[in-house]
Amino acid sequence: MRLSRTIPAALTALALSTALAPTAAAADLPAAPGDTVTLPLRKAIAALDTRAEKRTGYERTKFKHWIDEDRDGCTTRNEVLLAEAVTAPEEGARCKLSGGTWHSAYDDTTITGPGGLDIDHFVPLAEAWDSGASEWSAKDRERYANDLGDDRSLIAVSAKTNRSKADQDPATWMPPAASYRCTYVTTWTTVKTRWGLSADTSEKATLERVAGDCPNVPIKVELAR
Repeated sequence: MRLSRTIPAALTALALSTALAPTAAAADLPAAPGDTVTLPLRKAIAALDTRAEKRTGYERTKFKHWIDEDRDGCTTRNEVLLAEAVTAPEEGARCKLSGGTWHSAYDDTTITGPGGLDIDHFVPLAEAWDSGASEWSAKDRERYANDLGDDRSLIAVSAKTNRSKADQDPATWMPPAASYRCTYVTTWTTVKTRWGLSADTSEKATLERVAGDCPNVPIKVELAR
């Protein structure tokens, strides 16, 4: 079920000028939903639109989740749990899960049983709202909140670390597992790129600082909007 899906103008320009988004570049057109963009991490961070964030009007209920998009009985939450299990859980009626083990990357711990896990929106819903989702349609916010189209958008982590993170961005919260921080900023940037979300100045400065000590790996992502 989990497969890989507006882009800021700066990112479009970079992608075209370096010919790293071949479909868009070949036609000399702006990148569009469904196009794939590839950029080195530091360029992708630099290409994020920089804007002040605004929380006005945010309500978690404006991002409908968890849904059962393919009507197989498993909600988005359980789809993620099934996809990320280290040891598969037992699946009962109505996709009720029991047993199984998971690796919580944020704190590098093993969690037994689904009850100790939260499904984290890698870029939290409130942060997405602040960064552009307040201007989206309700349907796009639902798509974002249940994004199984790219397996980096949602992650199963220990409830403890997810609740510690809450709606914070990297300027105020980073994973306790230091070994995961390069992956964290890379994935954060990838999700923001996928959904055309902006970054505020402190967030962007933190991404740049942490990425400066990380491999400048290319991020490759299919645009969702």
